[in-house]
Amino acid sequence: MASHKPLINANDEVRELTTADMAKFKPAAEVLPLALRKKLGVRGAQKTPTKERITIRLSREVVDQFRDSGEGWQTRVDAALQDWLKSHSPV
Repeated sequence: MASHKPLINANDEVRELTTADMAKFKPAAEVLPLALRKKLGVRGAQKTPTKERITIRLSREVVDQFRDSGEGWQTRVDAALQDWLKSHSPV
């Protein structure tokens, strides 16, 4: 059996792969267990996005306070605006 160069170098980093290395690779469908092979290329039904990506300019104080409140701050901004709309008209 021919010797081969290890994929990991002395610093435990993956070395740069050569064309010869790539030629030895097998398709995922050939090497994965059956349970995972069945999922290759299969996507479930995609949900329609419920929110719209926009750009909005807010005061620094508002953004800082919401950001300082931690992860999910954009959701809390959305909730605050929805709450405001219950008693105000945007016009």
